[in-house]
Amino acid sequence: MDTKERVGKVVEGIRPALQADGGDIELIAVDGGVVKVKLRGACAGCPMSQITLKGFVEAAIKKNVSGIERVESV
Repeated sequence: MDTKERVGKVVEGIRPALQADGGDIELIAVDGGVVKVKLRGACAGCPMSQITLKGFVEAAIKKNVSGIERVESV
């Protein structure tokens, strides 16, 4: 399983938590140690989206996939 597939599995695992608050997440790309995602739904316009991105999404991905340096919203 390559890095993008492993990241995709983590994203699928955290998606229900985001959907419970009216949001969603889409994995766009994995470029080296950088994961690019798009926050959708309620997450797209939420003032807390950066906290969600760094404190929840990035933390989960980094915990489960080695070599990831950061997660960016595109």
